Amino acid sequence: MFDFVRNNTKIMMGLLFLLIIPSFVLFGLEGYSRFNDKGTVVAKVNGNKISQTEWDAAHKREVDRIRASMPTIDVKLFDTPEAKYATLDRLVRDQVISAAAQKLQLVASDTRLARELQQSPAIAALRTPDGKLDMERYKQLAASQGMTPEMFEMQVRADLSNRQVIQGVQSSAYATSAQTQTAMNAFMQRREVQILNFPAADYLGKITVSDADLQAYYDKNKDKYQSAESADIEYVVLDIETLRQSMNLNEQDLKSYYEQNLQRLSSKEERRASHILITAAKDAPEAEKKTARAKAEELLKLVKAKPASFADVARKNSQDPGSAVKGGDLDFFGRGAMVKAFEDAAFSMKKSDISDLVESEFGYHIIQLTDIKAAKAQSFESLRPTMEADLKKQQAQRKYAELAETFTNMVYEQSDSLKPVADKLKLSIQKASQVTRQPAQALHTKGLLSHPGLLQALFNEASLQKQRNTEAIEVAPSTLVSARVVKHQPAATLPFVEVKEFVKRALTQEKAAEMAKAQGEQRLSALKASTGTDNLPNAFVISREKTQKQLPKVVDAVLRADPNKLPSVSGVDLGSQGFAVVRVTKILPPEAENKELMMQAQQQFTQLWGTAETQAYIAQLKTQMKAEILVPKPSAAKPKTEAQGA
Repeated sequence: MFDFVRNNTKIMMGLLFLLIIPSFVLFGLEGYSRFNDKGTVVAKVNGNKISQTEWDAAHKREVDRIRASMPTIDVKLFDTPEAKYATLDRLVRDQVISAAAQKLQLVASDTRLARELQQSPAIAALRTPDGKLDMERYKQLAASQGMTPEMFEMQVRADLSNRQVIQGVQSSAYATSAQTQTAMNAFMQRREVQILNFPAADYLGKITVSDADLQAYYDKNKDKYQSAESADIEYVVLDIETLRQSMNLNEQDLKSYYEQNLQRLSSKEERRASHILITAAKDAPEAEKKTARAKAEELLKLVKAKPASFADVARKNSQDPGSAVKGGDLDFFGRGAMVKAFEDAAFSMKKSDISDLVESEFGYHIIQLTDIKAAKAQSFESLRPTMEADLKKQQAQRKYAELAETFTNMVYEQSDSLKPVADKLKLSIQKASQVTRQPAQALHTKGLLSHPGLLQALFNEASLQKQRNTEAIEVAPSTLVSARVVKHQPAATLPFVEVKEFVKRALTQEKAAEMAKAQGEQRLSALKASTGTDNLPNAFVISREKTQKQLPKVVDAVLRADPNKLPSVSGVDLGSQGFAVVRVTKILPPEAENKELMMQAQQQFTQLWGTAETQAYIAQLKTQMKAEILVPKPSAAKPKTEAQGA
């Protein structure tokens, strides 16, 4: 068959021509263009479409960014319609700002781009000791984000241009002292209040529930009593530590390593010296340097004439407080410990020598070499443990680099089983049961299975329904894991008998809260009907700053009371905690003004003002750019109850 194709190329090209051309005639270019279709359009900005694929990719980038900064966070928090919609909203906002930057012809100059890159901590970390940029590492940084250096710089330039769109609005915001004072007076206002609490806990002993009541409550609230979703899995681990432990070294390798690294592994020559320092800053005036040098020369003549007096002269005259009290003694030091001029002098001297003046950035030194500790070669046997550790580490790193690509490819290409990769790389297939989506609950061997990225991969559709291997995921430095679901246990309603005590506790608490509310509302009605304040507790003062340990709902009710209708009486439903009756009697001015607090408040007020103006400006830009989100905004999710997951 293939010989026929090779020997009749022209005939085959003709046949293909006859087959392909009619398809274009019949279906048109539109059908072909569907290969490049990126999915459903979810938003539009200035005539440009945002596809479902772009939205999904943006959300993945956002989750990866958050997970990188907070490794222990539960990624399931971001797998919600609300979180995904927020990503789309940000994507639209970014494209609106980008479109505005283009329309306003805002461009970042080369100088501004260079300054931004120089100020970036990520770029600064790539500089070599001489200040030059390590281009290889720079390329790696860009590649880690799926870009070339040129693309990376284009993105930074675009970000700078976009920043100019809203920078003017943000920086122009300013809150005056009068505005701040008005806002702070309202915020710091104090109120005298009487609070009568009806805690649900006080009524728990008065509640009785029958088995029929419990069954009825359970039937009505089955969604509260769900077992956690879990999976039994198997997984393989490729890690450098296991490879290191499996490395076998032969004696010849160790001997060769010893010969090649003897100088590095042996102890280095060390020298002991004393010095007298007369300080003179590098940027000091010339006259000051001249005076310091003259004094140092006098001391040099003195110790040269009488070397035995060096320690005494140092104690009395050296301006190095750390060593002067010890007669100038600096103890033993090796190369690299002292400034270069000092080190060069010390390592060129003989024992008991006194140097001429040595100038450094600290001033003028007079050095006396007091001892020399020669370099000492270590024996082969004494260095054996160190050499074995070094060699095993090096060999394990090379082996890991070789195997990592094979591991990654095999778990993907043969995704229906982990056995092929385990057999080829001699890895053991490990097992774990009842692994859950929540990282905090997945406390397994070495914590590998608590990695959020691995758990997210395990509980996606391909893993759960098709039982495919996950991709190779780096759960720790030089540690790759791939896993697959063997058995999936979906969340399910727990039997009544297993959760009866939880049901009883919940129903009792609910009824106690209802009784507390009824008692509280009865007292509230009595207070509203009469001006009498019999049996009310003593009044005390509440403010936002000093809540007197009252619940937020109570504080909010106190501060919402109409100051024109005092005394004001209201009830606060505290849910499962009970009920509170609140009686506000007086409005009190804020306490004495705190100037430092006012300055902080003015700064915060200015920031809030700037944020509000920026949001209003962006809303206007969205209208101008005809920004439109085409998917419905999800309704707020209902909060889970305490009983869920029991």
